[in-house]
Parts: sequence; C-alpha cells; structure tokens
Amino acid sequence: MEQRLSLITLGVDDLSKTRTFYGRLGWRESGAGNEQVAFFQLGAIILGLYSRTALAVEAGMPDTTERDRFGGIALAYNVREIAEVDTTLDEAVAAGGRLLSGGEPRFWGGYTGYFADPEGHIWEVAWNPYFPIAEDGSVRLPE
Repeated sequence: MEQRLSLITLGVDDLSKTRTFYGRLGWRESGAGNEQVAFFQLGAIILGLYSRTALAVEAGMPDTTERDRFGGIALAYNVREIAEVDTTLDEAVAAGGRLLSGGEPRFWGGYTGYFADPEGHIWEVAWNPYFPIAEDGSVRLPE
C-alpha cells in the first residue's frame, strides 16, 4: 500500500448549511458534486461533504449517540484499478486492521470497501473512475 491520503469525507447532518459554510470561507466547490455530496480541492487532497447517516451505512458502521457512535469521518485511499480495492482491504486486515465492509459496487459508479485501523479510524478504499490518480499518487477534481 503506497503511503498517501487521497480524500477526507466529513459526514454531516446538514449538507446545505455545511456546504455554505465552506463557501463562506472562500473555498471553491468543484462541479464534480451534486445535491448529495460536495467536493473541494485542498492541494493534493480532496475534502468531501456527505450525509453522516449515508456514510455510516456505506461503511457498515452504526450511527448511534453512544460512545461507539460513528465519528462522521472516513479517510480515503484511492486505487488505480478496481481489483486493488479488494487486495488493499486484504493487506489492511493482514496488517491488523478490521474489515468493516468488503468491496462492492456503489450507486455513483465506483467500487469501494472499508476497514478500521487498530484505533478504530475508518478508511475507505476506493476505485473511482471519475477521480484518476496521477503518477505522483495525487487525485485532482475535474474543473
């Protein structure tokens, strides 16, 4: 697994309000989003805003108010080929991670799965046909 962070997704309760907040900070939203998700290019990293509930469901995590509540964030590791999703999930588990959701096709056209590191931090492993990976490992949003 190459050492990189591709995308930070924040699970939010009010996408419209949060999207407006980042816009007010002067951050330019990419046209790659829609009414369900917003994206901002942060140098070599992308920030995504997505429904907290939907993100918890996709990652296979409970979204409770208890101590084990889903924290509303998933770190993303994007891969170049669809088969790398499952291989990378296997590598993470072999390294001591916990599989949360095996690789599967997603409604938006990609293929993703999730694992947690030993401390419970959630990572998405994603093949996204809309966010190609450059030779240096960076992902860039379309203009």
